[in-house]
Amino acid sequence: MGDVENDALRHGFETRAIHAGQDPDPSSGAVVTPISLSTTFAQSDVGVHQGYEYSRSGNPTRTALETCVASLELADHGLAFASGLAAEDTVLSVLSSRDGGAPSGRVLLANDAYGGTFRLISKVWAPRGLAWSPVDLTDLDALVAGWPDDTTVLWLETPTNPLLTCVDIEAVSAIAHERGATVVVDNTFATPYLQQPLRLGADIVVHSATKYLGGHSDVVGGFVAVSDGTLAERLRFTQNAAGAVPAPFDCYLVLRGVKTLAVRMDRHCSNARAIVDLLVRHPAVERVFYPQLPDHPGHAAAAKQMADYGGMVSFTMAATDRLSGEDAARRVAAGTEVFTLAESLGAVESLIEHPAAMTHASAAGSALEVPASLVRLSVGIESSADLVADLEQALDDL
Repeated sequence: MGDVENDALRHGFETRAIHAGQDPDPSSGAVVTPISLSTTFAQSDVGVHQGYEYSRSGNPTRTALETCVASLELADHGLAFASGLAAEDTVLSVLSSRDGGAPSGRVLLANDAYGGTFRLISKVWAPRGLAWSPVDLTDLDALVAGWPDDTTVLWLETPTNPLLTCVDIEAVSAIAHERGATVVVDNTFATPYLQQPLRLGADIVVHSATKYLGGHSDVVGGFVAVSDGTLAERLRFTQNAAGAVPAPFDCYLVLRGVKTLAVRMDRHCSNARAIVDLLVRHPAVERVFYPQLPDHPGHAAAAKQMADYGGMVSFTMAATDRLSGEDAARRVAAGTEVFTLAESLGAVESLIEHPAAMTHASAAGSALEVPASLVRLSVGIESSADLVADLEQALDDL
């Protein structure tokens, strides 16, 4: 058991979210981590300094964020990035070019992954020589039977964006490790409050810190958590060499958001349940995707590895005599008042979107294409009664 996990036994999640990496400032006693704007740091002699030389390589505010979120993920190492995709790009760079040469190997990607991840792998890395295949990670027998010999990386989200598919991290990690592959888990939807993939066998965790970690729709960021020291060293080298690092103020904003992550996630989850209760009984809704529902394909996996079921809800609209499912979905997405029609997710305000035309448009025509009748909700922390009433009027108004 590592030092980080030992620390977790001494202090609970909420305590670490507020205090890990965030001791009072020694020079002033400030209880809020200062924003260190300096790009360079004085040296007492050539190569002798206090841990920082140049802010691309390291910054005190970034260190505080990296220490805190690593602790929440039960990881020995954490690395902050300028965006979630910058974090993913760095991971792909390290895992696909282990000898510093051209990309090689194959990424097995969940067949309903986030559109941005699909675009990065299929449109940026594949032309450079990295092979990839979409796979159904809920069918373990098929995964084993169809495993390509050149696979080096298994990349998954759980729950997925936007269909909320849940994958048994422990089971697929065991399959991947038996075949020499590295397991990467995008934990953005669950957050470390609900799920810790490293504890379940994953090798690397990635986040879009823009979402639940930041939590207020005011900062773009990414994060990587890992416990393997050698892998962490390679990731940090590439982080510094490529330079896709967050600004100190961005680190401060994510760190501030993390302090309330636990209480926000509790409200996100309870509000999502109220929305699901409406959707499952409304005649205009064809199907509801939420891991807590007993008929959800990933319910067993979610119940096994998540502390709660999250704040994301998706549903498909039924076609009517007047409207196709896609038309109905578009009208509902544009017909709410408390829910804001916008991309992104995971913040205090509730958002609604039409994935096929918005966040997942890049997957059109591919194996990862999403239904045109799909609506995705990021359920915020407003009054649950207001959210239910708002969505209900949009559904009734079709």
